[in-house]
Amino acid sequence: MLVSIALIMIVGLILGWLCKKVKLPSLIGMLITGIVLGPYILNVIDKSILAISADIRKMALIVILTRAGLSLDIAGLKRVGRPAVLMCFVPASFELLGMISIAPKLLGISVMEAAVMGAVLAAVSPAVVVPRMVKLMEEGYGTNEQIPQLILAGASVDDVYVIVLFTTFLGMIQGGEVSVVRFVNIPVSIILGIIIGVLAGWALSFLFKMIHMRDTVKIMIILSVSFLLVFLEDSLKTAVTFSALISIMFIGVAMQKYRKAVALRLQSKFNKLWVIAEIFLFVLVGATVDISYLKNVGIKAILVIIGALIFRMLGVFVCLLGTKLSSKERLFTMMAYTPKATVQAAIGGIPLSLGLGCGNIVLTVAILAIVITAPLGAFAIDSTYKRFLEQK
Repeated sequence: MLVSIALIMIVGLILGWLCKKVKLPSLIGMLITGIVLGPYILNVIDKSILAISADIRKMALIVILTRAGLSLDIAGLKRVGRPAVLMCFVPASFELLGMISIAPKLLGISVMEAAVMGAVLAAVSPAVVVPRMVKLMEEGYGTNEQIPQLILAGASVDDVYVIVLFTTFLGMIQGGEVSVVRFVNIPVSIILGIIIGVLAGWALSFLFKMIHMRDTVKIMIILSVSFLLVFLEDSLKTAVTFSALISIMFIGVAMQKYRKAVALRLQSKFNKLWVIAEIFLFVLVGATVDISYLKNVGIKAILVIIGALIFRMLGVFVCLLGTKLSSKERLFTMMAYTPKATVQAAIGGIPLSLGLGCGNIVLTVAILAIVITAPLGAFAIDSTYKRFLEQK
């Protein structure tokens, strides 16, 4: 196991660094690492690590959601107004609709399987988008119209919205029935998740104020609470539940409100923790990819991804109706909202691990979406922002 961990970190870091050198997201190198080291090529990753791969990926997802909550600018979201709120769910809903319309015809899957696949693909990637939007704000591009803030705020909630949909559709496909209660549970679970997260964040802020402790200990406590929330959600068998993932994000949001200075320090710590979590997330998801299966659905899967992205960009266009953005600024926002990576890596392998018939094809399309949209989206942002956006 120790040799496998060493290979995952060293090779993942090296290939990630090489990808950055040629202007590609480092996560592409990490995915390649997993594919090469995984059971379908070199088979050098210990089976005990692969057996707990799903839990490790969930831990990485918790890290990035906590990080997102600690950095989410609620005040900025309010300033941007209606478009920011719409960006949280409209583009993802359009993409999901596109997947349901296209995938059954091209890939021969059921509508419910297409919904699961659409929920996996519909999230935008913080790993690609967030650092680039921060760079734009630092350089003053698009800040007059608050375009980077719009994309950042929308992307943070977009991911959680999609994950809630994924959990709902997964429960429906396992139960074999379409229940109205499950759809009603979507907004209810979001609201309950926000309430529980804010209460937990307030309680932790009070604890950190009353008892002096190192930031490292605070991170351990926050992660422990987050793990318990996920366990509690999984254990509930009631018709109406809460979204643990939204709770986790709003722990960070609440800490910003009640202990701003502490939240800023913890955000920096979580950024460092994400360096390790990111490697394991993308390498282990790469290790689950069956290359032979990729050949069977390659071209059709690419067409499905392109079709769904067109629907997504149309959703972004709808969100921007009535704003003062120019046509170039709208086009930039539409392109910047397409990269996939983090959520797809975190949940793309879950249907396969649960033994669902669509598991292999969902994972394959998720990996293809990452490989296609992450570098193209990053390139589109980097090569157009100086021409499409005004500098402050």
